[in-house]
Amino acid sequence: MTETQHEPVLTLTRGQVTYPNGTAALKPTDLTVRAGEFLVLLGPSGAGKSTLLRGLNGLVPLNGGEIAVQGLGPLRDRGALRAHRKRTGMVFQQHQLIGRLTVLENVLTGRLGYHGALRSLFPLPRADKLIALDALARVALLPYALSRADVLSGGEQQRVGIARALAQRPQVMLADEPVASLDPATALHVLGLIHEICKSDGIAAVLSLHQVELARRFADRIVGMHSGSVVFEGAPARLDAAALERIYGAHAGAALRPVSVAA
Repeated sequence: MTETQHEPVLTLTRGQVTYPNGTAALKPTDLTVRAGEFLVLLGPSGAGKSTLLRGLNGLVPLNGGEIAVQGLGPLRDRGALRAHRKRTGMVFQQHQLIGRLTVLENVLTGRLGYHGALRSLFPLPRADKLIALDALARVALLPYALSRADVLSGGEQQRVGIARALAQRPQVMLADEPVASLDPATALHVLGLIHEICKSDGIAAVLSLHQVELARRFADRIVGMHSGSVVFEGAPARLDAAALERIYGAHAGAALRPVSVAA
């Protein structure tokens, strides 16, 4: 990595989330995300991965702690949070597309943060459409730009979600279980695409995954979670049997089940 790539773009300090029912979904946690880094969150269901991930862009509000962003500083007011969200792409497990709209129209929603509420009621400028079309080309879906989103396969819909996030011209990409609903071969392809785009553009990426094999294959750094706490942090080579037991407990063996896909 270059010196610029080592710079922190997002820093969470003592971030915590407790839900109204008293569940401590995220215990006080420190996390630094660096420019160009591909960081993977691992852990069983209920470990706190999604809460941490969504907390990084305010989709889940923190009950304590603070987030600081490169160029914005601490996110202490709504204006700073809006600015952070505008340049933070989000990819969801279930695509979150509007099926009756075209693929292009779905991708263009990634540009709405750059316009006021009134302007968004009208067709977006040609420059935004060119950005959206470029994003579709990068995920190999340009021929489907005018097709309804709901006629695409699951893998294709997830690629639309990636294009929508890419259209934001993000500094950070967050992806919450982006391949959990896909078959192994499609999961490998989609995750490889996210990795290629983020590395090519120098986008810092934070993804939550269940598949240990995929985390080892793509991550620069892995953060393992259990019961709302970080119990492992390090390079994929350091994710040994002891670390997996801390993350998955008695289910560590099941977590190592191989993903059956061709290289």
